[in-house]
Amino acid sequence: MGRYVIRRLIQAIPVLIGATFLIYWLCFSLPGDPVQALAGEKKADPLVAEMIRQKYHLNDPFLLQYWNYITGVFQGDLGESLTGRSVSEMISEAFPFTVNLAIVAFVIEAIIGVLAGVMAALRKGKFLDQLVLISTLFVISIPVFVTGFVLQLVLGVKLKNDYGIEIFSVSFNEEDGLRAYLLPAFVLASTSLAYVARLTRTSLMETMRADYVRTAVAKGLKRRRVIGRHALRNALIPIVTFLGADLGGLMGGAVITEKIFNIHGIGGLLAQAVYQKQGTIIVGVVTLLVMIYLVTTLLVDLLYAVLDPRIRYE
Repeated sequence: MGRYVIRRLIQAIPVLIGATFLIYWLCFSLPGDPVQALAGEKKADPLVAEMIRQKYHLNDPFLLQYWNYITGVFQGDLGESLTGRSVSEMISEAFPFTVNLAIVAFVIEAIIGVLAGVMAALRKGKFLDQLVLISTLFVISIPVFVTGFVLQLVLGVKLKNDYGIEIFSVSFNEEDGLRAYLLPAFVLASTSLAYVARLTRTSLMETMRADYVRTAVAKGLKRRRVIGRHALRNALIPIVTFLGADLGGLMGGAVITEKIFNIHGIGGLLAQAVYQKQGTIIVGVVTLLVMIYLVTTLLVDLLYAVLDPRIRYE
């Protein structure tokens, strides 16, 4: 197991270098002058602009800029923005909001998605099964930003104005604690939740037809034990794969949700960096997301052995 983990960590290095190289090249290729973008609509002072370019080596060739950046990354330095702030500091300020949002969204996605899928599979062809299929298809068909604006309007505005009930705030308020994250997290998790429910339903129905499940039923085991201990445990393997990969996706996909609910997280930081053409911030955020994705993928692979002891890594 130890050698497997070390091998996977070594394999992550070229993936990290390749991803940062691609994003850095895309930022380098963006049209426009990042120093002028920093000045906004005013024309940047030529002397000041040239000083900024020299300070941040913007006149250097692309490969030299990338080499300086990637060597800094492996030393724990994500560089500075054009305003002189440390990218690591900017990420550390925004990161907790996105992490909290992604964790709450992940919990909602896993609990509601798996429960809905299990109930649909156990009542195949009945009303509950049809309800899950139709509602999940409906959710998948609607873009996340539409879901966000509709729920924000209904639960944040209409309930308060028409009935005097305020369950959720229209805009994110950190002082509300966990309640502040519930509505944005549900919006963020909505599409993935629908996929988890459908995947759980299909996987559990296939597992219920397996020989070892029929044997367990023939032995006279209780239905709850057959489903919980034999069928669901094996049916969870593809679901765990999806959930693990989706955790990284939730972190990266929070851009729209954070914008709708005015959350100052990684998504807002990334959107602002793209608008200002600040390549160092963009690559820094993407590097962090790539590392999170690699770690979650490794944890999912290790979890396989827990769910199915037949799986060995050495």
